[in-house]
Amino acid sequence: MPTDILRPHAETAYAAELEALARADERPRPPGWRLSPWAVVTYILGGQVGDVAISPKYIGPRRVVEMAVATLATDRALLLVGLPGTAKTWLSEHLAAAISGDSTLLVQGTAGTDEDALRYGWNYARLIAEGPSEQALVPSPVMAAMQAGKLVRIEELTRIPADVQDALITLLSEKTLPIPELNAEVQARRGFNVIATANDRDRGVHEMSAALRRRFNTVMLPLPASLEEEVRIVQQRVEALGQALALPPESAPLEEIRRLVTVFRELRSGKTEDGRTKLKSPTATLSPAEAISVVHQGQALAVHFGSGRLNARDLAASLVGAVVKEPATDQTIWAEYLETVVRRRAEWKDLYEACKDLEH
Repeated sequence: MPTDILRPHAETAYAAELEALARADERPRPPGWRLSPWAVVTYILGGQVGDVAISPKYIGPRRVVEMAVATLATDRALLLVGLPGTAKTWLSEHLAAAISGDSTLLVQGTAGTDEDALRYGWNYARLIAEGPSEQALVPSPVMAAMQAGKLVRIEELTRIPADVQDALITLLSEKTLPIPELNAEVQARRGFNVIATANDRDRGVHEMSAALRRRFNTVMLPLPASLEEEVRIVQQRVEALGQALALPPESAPLEEIRRLVTVFRELRSGKTEDGRTKLKSPTATLSPAEAISVVHQGQALAVHFGSGRLNARDLAASLVGAVVKEPATDQTIWAEYLETVVRRRAEWKDLYEACKDLEH
């Protein structure tokens, strides 16, 4: 694998782990799967296979992962639902890598996604010159997955317009993609299935029709249950992503990550960790993904313009921008949090002063 790839695909980055699991895996595998459901769960949650340590890819309830894998072992499609930052995309990528050995068959849902992205398109130069033909057909990732018997990922399904979403109904119920222009169809091979992700928190969300929703098994991904669990998630991802960005792990001290996660959890939940003080919540989601982004920005400031280790001054510069998304409302909420919580914690005096300095 080239060493200058910024973000290698999961099946490439964790090829050694997947190979070790495949060698040791003697359990029954569903048709078209590279690993058994047990091995897939082990790959996602981590474990030990012989002398190879399998790193955890998802930190959360084991039952959630088991439900997701069990769904994909049937003919039902999987819908991962959760707030932004609950690792929906991350989990879907690793499920595809473990089951199909290919996480690249991806449709990124946006307001501009059309039916071609879910069905097929045309090479218009050949279409005009030759008319409709197999050579002029441009398969979508969904069609390619059907032909190869692999998983296809559809990210942010509810950002796709509702009438386009419903193009999936025939695919999911009949496992067939009609091509009327050629008087033909593509029938899915064993191993084909769909993993979709969705959240109902962001703007621009389109509700799924009841007919489409019935064709998915829905698995909810929760926010981290405890402070320690969320700190582990952020620390693990910061270290993994930091390698590609040439940001040394020692530049992000654990105590600063813990402090940031505490701020995010308190503002998100509307109360302090001890439950004694009620707080107002800003419009920002303040998810683990955003915490990772804040740490990385703070690391970059510390490494290139500071002492080399993330401190309160570096953290504050990124933190305020993450919290205050709507200045009209969030600025007041943030100011109240600084005065009622941060200021009263003696060990957070440096963070309070750093945040106040940004106001001048």
